[in-house]
Formats: sequence, C-alpha cells, structure tokens
Amino acid sequence: MTTTRHVLLVALIWSFGAATARAETFPSRPVTMYVTSAAGGVTDVVARAVGAKLSEMWGQPVIIENKGGAAHILGAQAVARAAPDGHTLLVGESAVFVLNQWLYGQDKLGYEVGKDLTPITGLVRIYQAIAASNELQVSNIGELVALARRQPGPLTYGTAAVGSALHMNMLKFARMADVRLQAIHYRGAAPALNDVMAGHINLICVSISLLEQPFAAHRLKILAVGSPQRVAPLPDVPTASESGVPGFEAVAWFGLATTGGTPPDVIAKIDADVQKVMSDPDFKAKVIAPQMAESMAATPAQFSDYIRTESQAWAKIVREQHITLE
Repeated sequence: MTTTRHVLLVALIWSFGAATARAETFPSRPVTMYVTSAAGGVTDVVARAVGAKLSEMWGQPVIIENKGGAAHILGAQAVARAAPDGHTLLVGESAVFVLNQWLYGQDKLGYEVGKDLTPITGLVRIYQAIAASNELQVSNIGELVALARRQPGPLTYGTAAVGSALHMNMLKFARMADVRLQAIHYRGAAPALNDVMAGHINLICVSISLLEQPFAAHRLKILAVGSPQRVAPLPDVPTASESGVPGFEAVAWFGLATTGGTPPDVIAKIDADVQKVMSDPDFKAKVIAPQMAESMAATPAQFSDYIRTESQAWAKIVREQHITLE
C-alpha cells in the first residue's frame, strides 16, 4: 500500500512539474491568431492590439491571419483543425461562439464550441449604431421606417457575414420596426461600411467607433445609436428607442478561443496574460476607450458560462422568429 501511495505521489509530482514547465515554456514558436473578419473592422483592430501586446510579453511573433467570409466559419474551422498546443488562436465575434450552431446546424459547421474550440476569455463588448448612405433621403429612424414601408423594393444593408452581429441586429431592427430590408453579405464590417459611404448599399448597423470619423467627415449619416443612452461623442444622435423603436439595442461582442484539447495549463497562461493586457491602464486608454468598448476579460469557465447563456437566449429567438438563412 505504501509503495502504491509512493508511486501515485511521484506521478502526481511529475504531472504537476510537467504542466508547470509546459506553461512556463509556452509559446515555444510563433503564434498564429486567426481573425474571422476582414482587416479594418473592430474585431481586427482589437485582435491586432492584443496580439502585439502578447508578442511583447511572450518574446514570440503573434501573426494575424484574417480569414473572413462564410459567416466566420472558415477561421473557426482553421483553429479547430490545428494542433492542440495553444499556438493557434481565434478571435471571433459572437456568431462564432453562439449563433452559427443554430443557423447552420452542428453537422455543417465543422466545429463545436467546447469540443473542437476551447473558449479562453471574452475580449470586448461594443454598441452599434444604424447609419445610412448620404444618398438615402432620410435623416432619422422615423423617416427610414416610413421610406422602407412605401418602397417597392427593400432597402439594402451591409453585414460582416450571415449571422454576424451586423446581420442579426439589423434583422432584429427590421422585425421590431415592422419593415422589410435586404441583407448584403460581406467578408467583414470594413468593406460593408465602404459600400455604404460609396452609395452602393443603403444602410449598416456597425460599431459606433467605426462610424464616428466618417460621420464627422460627412461621408454618411448616423440615424440612431443602439445603446440604452446617448453616447458622449455623439450627443445629438438619438437612441433607437427615442426614435420610435422602443427597446431596440444593438450589441456586438468578441472573444478568444483556441483548439480543443489544448492543455488546461496552457489555456490558463494565455488567459492570465490576456487579462494582464486588458487591465493595463495604457491599453484601456489607447485601445478599449477609442473603440467605445467595455472589457469582457474573464476566466475560461466564466466565458464558457456566458456563451451557454447567450446560446440559449439566441436559440429561443431563432426558433420563435423563424430566422432562416438567406
């Protein structure tokens, strides 16, 4: 019995020592961070800022790979198929973690959150605003709703892919306002926003921070913000609730994950290092504040619980409102 206890104790000490050594030596080579959208959007901006800080901390390059399109699925699949050692990371918006399973079905996705992808931590949460092309003859939400109801064909809006926050929040708006709008899907928020400014599409519901500069340059019109209250940088822009669509809010959030099967000690190290980045006052001032975002940094367990709660809520909405892919 004593011999058995001794063997178990040695095995336990060895296992703990191996885990500690593995975490201390991570990363042992460059880390690839897949971003499930095109360059220039909030997902990309946050990923590059976090990646740069992690690269400084780790002494290894963090290479950003933009893999947009296919409703953010391609980037998620690339990470799900990688070696489970933490050297391949995923920065994706909520659809990657929550909505895609209900819109596509698990068999079509090629990955399962919690199995093929392990959530590490949330990154940021941001509010969006509804903006219109200068060529669209509306100046507020009331005029938009009136125009949409009398138009022979639906007005168009840009998304960052099927199931993205840009898509689902605008779909929610259309249902709450009782209007018909046509989604035009892009590989990210930036190209969709460019087409609004060029007048190729009519509308977009995207992060307030992305709209602030083109709005100041008179390249588009912001009709309403999707936040509970007006925002300080845009004090004259009303909320959607003030504008005749009570209760409408538009939120987008982004999180970090890695390949399923990655050792827990490596995941814990990545999470701890990301939390150091997110809590750094300089990072908050230079990255989070300009994006008008709030931190979602959390433990892997807390982030996984949040994903489960969000999944249940959106599953109910998808079923009740009969949301289908276009």
